[in-house]
Amino acid sequence: MRASDADRDRVAQILRTAFEEGRLTIDEHSERIEALYAAKTMGELEPLTFDLPVAGRRPDLTKPRSVPAPRAFAYRVAPTGDHPAESPSLVAVFGSAERKGPGRIGRRLRAAAVFGGIEIDLSEATFESPVLVIHVATVFGGIDVRVPEGVTVRGHGAGIFGSFEVQQQEAEDPDAPVVIVKGAAVFGGIDIRPKRAKGRRKHLGRGPDKDDD
Repeated sequence: MRASDADRDRVAQILRTAFEEGRLTIDEHSERIEALYAAKTMGELEPLTFDLPVAGRRPDLTKPRSVPAPRAFAYRVAPTGDHPAESPSLVAVFGSAERKGPGRIGRRLRAAAVFGGIEIDLSEATFESPVLVIHVATVFGGIDVRVPEGVTVRGHGAGIFGSFEVQQQEAEDPDAPVVIVKGAAVFGGIDIRPKRAKGRRKHLGRGPDKDDD
């Protein structure tokens, strides 16, 4: 039987819970997430959770999962439905590219900068999937990634005569999106950290609007 996006979302939640409980390492979680979104059938999903308990038993992928109301001041989550597998790639060669402002973001995004710069600002984006994997690479360039506060952020990368810096954070909300950034910088820099979206500070009652770059 072909797997649906809703099936993949339920498995992603099971994997996230297992990671938070210490049943999976960061690398194991990342590997299973990659396999999850490459899977096309229910048979391919089953091995990803066979060794993970859910409320004392193996997960039942046939039961629908409720979607909690999004917290507008922290991040935005799209209603359950068809999820695009990948957002348009960003490429900057001797120039610049950016992705910012409101709009929907798929489960995967790729960015490459060669003698250029890329800015990815997700602080006002609507997440289509519970897990977003961003693949980044730069040579003699720079890539800045900003994510909304309240989401989980993880990074796996390398700086070769350059830097790969990530401000990791774990969301308090177990249903918050997970952003995983992977890549490398060669004679360049990659920087990933949270940013409060405009207008959110006032909503939280913490004073006037101000970006936290």
